[in-house]
Amino acid sequence: MSSFPLVGGALESPITQSYNSFAGADYRCNIGPYSFAELQGVSYSVTREKAPIYTMGSPDPRAYSRNKRGIAGSLVWVNFDRHALLALFYQARGKFVADVDEIRPQYSNPDATGTAAAVFNSSLTRDLGPSVGATIDQGAQVSGPAWTELAVPWYSDQILPFDISLAAANEYGAMAGAKIFGVEILNEGTGVSIDDTVTETQATFVARSIEPLQAIQSPFSAAALGASL
Repeated sequence: MSSFPLVGGALESPITQSYNSFAGADYRCNIGPYSFAELQGVSYSVTREKAPIYTMGSPDPRAYSRNKRGIAGSLVWVNFDRHALLALFYQARGKFVADVDEIRPQYSNPDATGTAAAVFNSSLTRDLGPSVGATIDQGAQVSGPAWTELAVPWYSDQILPFDISLAAANEYGAMAGAKIFGVEILNEGTGVSIDDTVTETQATFVARSIEPLQAIQSPFSAAALGASL
């Protein structure tokens, strides 16, 4: 077997093992065990309250107090023929607890089937209680122990908190990973126009914690390949 423990074999320069970097094309995003392949970009920022403490006798701060920390960011993904994020949670059978009489789109159920005419002629509906067009005098609110149910989300902000894993692997064989914990979607926006070549959706989020990017032992590293020779 070859005595050169490099991915490129005898012709690869050893300096390729000294520094490693990753471009956007090297990253893959997973939400749980599911690949979020439509993602185009993710960003986050960590902010914290730090305030100076002053006392008489000096214009300079004596110390700084440390207070609350916040983590926020944004997601950008492309929509092909469906809402990519909601479709991923439909696939995972992700649900939340909704009111049975809550007004919702007629085809928010991923298992619902219908023709194009049925979809375009669809309206708002509710699972139980008075019709959507009912007045206050025509029906009371649903009450009792059965006034909630499990439902698939029809808005991104209804999705329960999830974790985002970012895995990177470049052509040199280097690998790295990062993770965002407890992502809560806040706002979402999208649009189409004559000048848009693709249909994108942007969403902002807050998160509970961040695991920063760190190097991962690669099975294609010089050390690993050398050990296998």
